[in-house]
Amino acid sequence: MPHPLSDLTQALLDAARKAGADTADAIAIRGTSVTVDVRAGALEQAERSEATDIGLRVLLGRRQANVSASDTRPETLAAMAERAVAMAREAPEDPHVGLADPAQLARDTSAAELELADPTAEPDPATLQARAEAAEAAAQAFDQVTQVQSASASYSARDIHIAASNGFGAGYSRTGSSLSCVAIAGEGLGMERDYDGDSRTFAADLRSAEEIGRTAGDRAVERLNPRKPPTGTYPVLFDERISASLIGHLLSAISGAAIARGSSFLRDALGQQVLPEALSVIEDPHRPRISGSRPFDAEGLATQRRAIVDRGTLTGWTLDLANARKLGLESTANAVRGTSAPPHPSNWNIALTQGDRGRADLIADMGTGLLVTSMIGSTINSNTGDYSRGASGLWVENGEITHAVNEVTIAGNLRDMLLRIVPANDARPHLSRVVPSLLVEGMTLAGT
Repeated sequence: MPHPLSDLTQALLDAARKAGADTADAIAIRGTSVTVDVRAGALEQAERSEATDIGLRVLLGRRQANVSASDTRPETLAAMAERAVAMAREAPEDPHVGLADPAQLARDTSAAELELADPTAEPDPATLQARAEAAEAAAQAFDQVTQVQSASASYSARDIHIAASNGFGAGYSRTGSSLSCVAIAGEGLGMERDYDGDSRTFAADLRSAEEIGRTAGDRAVERLNPRKPPTGTYPVLFDERISASLIGHLLSAISGAAIARGSSFLRDALGQQVLPEALSVIEDPHRPRISGSRPFDAEGLATQRRAIVDRGTLTGWTLDLANARKLGLESTANAVRGTSAPPHPSNWNIALTQGDRGRADLIADMGTGLLVTSMIGSTINSNTGDYSRGASGLWVENGEITHAVNEVTIAGNLRDMLLRIVPANDARPHLSRVVPSLLVEGMTLAGT
């Protein structure tokens, strides 16, 4: 059965051809989202949106231009194509742009085995409201929780289709259900806030509203009466809910776009050790029911499982077609795109090797240091890897949590930090980035 948006992307390609484009590709995204917010036991806001967004990239030789719109009338498609071709005529030449060769295109484009769309019906607003109310009530059950800032439940569904003049045409559908709660503990200037939430492809996989509310309330209470830590060099344990940011910096540094620009602290690290020898980073775009899964990338190439870091050693960059050509390499089928810009490289589902000890064991072993549970701001030099971030969390003395901490800056160098990470075994397997809590020895803390 044809994809519901295939006629629309084909119409965009036809318009591009009539306008004089040599080649073109098109993307169409049709989405529905429903969000319900509650506060103080009553409905605060309910929103529903439906939209179709389209994007067209045209190429004239080695010149390209991209246009987008949210109007799908035939006259709009024609105007888009004419505008894109006019823009491409004025664009500078880029010897690396271009569509995939037909021999490179994915042969099997089915997403059925990936289970990207929940077959159950869209929940009605009353069901979403009940979920949010249950989460709010669970958070408010804590004596020291003075209010719940927000409790929200949402549902989204999207159809996505990509087509190109090289013969590629395929699409898939996605759904997502989420639930979150933000609790505030304490009063006046002593108020502290924290949250919990969950997001899944299938609504049946969501954690219970009661668990989410209890966790948000417990975390907010835990943050009461914070102090600044002493300035010095200490071990820092990045909690599982923020530890993926460290691996995210590694992934940004191996993006083909950064490598081609020469603006990466890992630009000379191919084939070198970047993590401890026991650790690998595996990219797997074929995990069922996971948000980062997909059968093909934005340029029509078949996605594949690969070891980005194999037993500590960096094995390759993350590449789309254009950046692969710049570097004299082959695409790793990691192109993404929206409607308003050409493809660029990004990663799919990521998993870091887990350790053999729990977070509590690492806390017991770290002696005196900082358990980071949230971070704000960022000063990171992409060329050198110098790292500095504002943080808050919990102070550890003699292997035990003693009190909350805020207004602290943690600093180091990412190249050194990544080589020293010690993973726990508490990663959540349903996330797109499966990264456990990470201990890093010898970081600089700026406090009192």
